[in-house]
Amino acid sequence: MQAKKQTIIGAPLDGRTVIVRADYNVPLASDGSIRDDTRIRASLPTLRALLGRGCRVVIVSHLGRPGGKRVPALSLAPVANRLARLMGQRITFLPEAIGSQVRDTIQKSAPTSLILLENLRFYPGEETNDMAFARALQQSTGAEYLVQDGFGIVHRAQASTEALGHVIPAVAGLLVEKEITALAPAIDHPARPLTVVLGGAKAVDKMPLLARSIQQADHVLIGGVIATAILQRLGAKVGKSQVDAQAAGLVDAIIAQAQQRARQLGRSLDDFLVLPRDVGVGRSKDSHERHDIDINQVQPSDIILDIGAASANRFAGYITSAKTVVWNGTLGYAENETFARGSVRVAMAIANTPGIVSIIGGGDTANFVHHIGLGEDSFTHVSTGGGASLAFISGESLPGIRILLDDHSRV
Repeated sequence: MQAKKQTIIGAPLDGRTVIVRADYNVPLASDGSIRDDTRIRASLPTLRALLGRGCRVVIVSHLGRPGGKRVPALSLAPVANRLARLMGQRITFLPEAIGSQVRDTIQKSAPTSLILLENLRFYPGEETNDMAFARALQQSTGAEYLVQDGFGIVHRAQASTEALGHVIPAVAGLLVEKEITALAPAIDHPARPLTVVLGGAKAVDKMPLLARSIQQADHVLIGGVIATAILQRLGAKVGKSQVDAQAAGLVDAIIAQAQQRARQLGRSLDDFLVLPRDVGVGRSKDSHERHDIDINQVQPSDIILDIGAASANRFAGYITSAKTVVWNGTLGYAENETFARGSVRVAMAIANTPGIVSIIGGGDTANFVHHIGLGEDSFTHVSTGGGASLAFISGESLPGIRILLDDHSRV
């Protein structure tokens, strides 16, 4: 691992009780069923490896944002059922995460048992990184080690990801090791040209990644609300489109950085920071009526909901000429198929270009490529972490990685 941290491979875990911090924050359908179990499947290698070493495995996770209160619709019970089916063995699900019921059940369980505790975010101490809650987790479970395997949450300093690592030793699971091993080379030593594709609905969250991409990439292709913010600042009319006010205040610095980088590369700004020249507009996100128009033809009543067909083809051209592509964030309102066309075009260009290193940055982007029928084998790596992969690629220090034991045997 780039961070030179211990993993379960070298740690003395045989026969011990361990807490596995997984990320089972899976998307749910309106009836409460699991729409995509990718994150559950991603945890299976670590669970099987620990069971193979005679460990009693206590799994903890969060689901949704219950705000420190018990919300029945966000119980992990459906996850326990799906996990049991995938593992092919019984899972003991407990409706609590701490307390005497947890302690008594785990003490009576056999070695190689799999136990899933209730949603950690039902407890206010989880999201506040409360040391008392972390100690309660350890005391209730009797765990001797924390196995950090929820890559999608390692960028958050929470009780189960950070504070608990100060109570018991913490090591990386196989998923966390796989994620960092896959992401680090593509960012630190990429095959060039390196093309970064950025989109999504939270422009301000993407600014650190955009700033780093400008310094490292050969081309940066922009869609989503971040493109709208930049286009507006460059003088384009964006109608009733969503513009992130926080991001808008950062756009001038981004444009200045991009201009400087373009000069270093001997390119025009338009050939480096590649923005849509045409856009797909509608009157609402739920509309099934779409019009592709030049960016200079956007009317006051229009909402920009996708990149246009010509821009999607232009983006695809940059992708097919690249050696490394990193994609984070859909390029339009992809929940509506009418405005998913740009993202589909880009996804297919990445998947069908032979010989490139392709990294899909987790979260909504990973869900999207799975939704349109592209499997894990269509890309070099599909991350399980949206915000985590974003933070890692941006060069941030991740709390859930920092607390892992150092591995002095690794150079």
